[in-house]
Amino acid sequence: MKFDNELQSIFEEIERNFEAFSDAKGTLAQLEVYKSSLKSIMMKRSGENTVGAQEREAYASQDYVQLGHDIGLATKEAERLKWILELSKMRFDAWRTLQASNRHIEKITL
Repeated sequence: MKFDNELQSIFEEIERNFEAFSDAKGTLAQLEVYKSSLKSIMMKRSGENTVGAQEREAYASQDYVQLGHDIGLATKEAERLKWILELSKMRFDAWRTLQASNRHIEKITL
């Protein structure tokens, strides 16, 4: 199938970004799952007796703070890539609409 240059560039953009998007979503999912594990690990290490004190110490730990930062970065990257893909879809839809309009105009002028 032969595509014009604009359509070809849309498909190339999607191909460049879909794998990175799925990688970013996978990283985000792993970090979210790890959050519970890290909290438990930090609570166990805290040396506190009450659950509330253990939880407070876990949330205040540098590891937990860093994890929150990492989740934020992973979310930002996943969203950035999602919108690149969404914009590519919009460009494709606009291209398709333009092609349909051009075919309609050709029928009218014949």
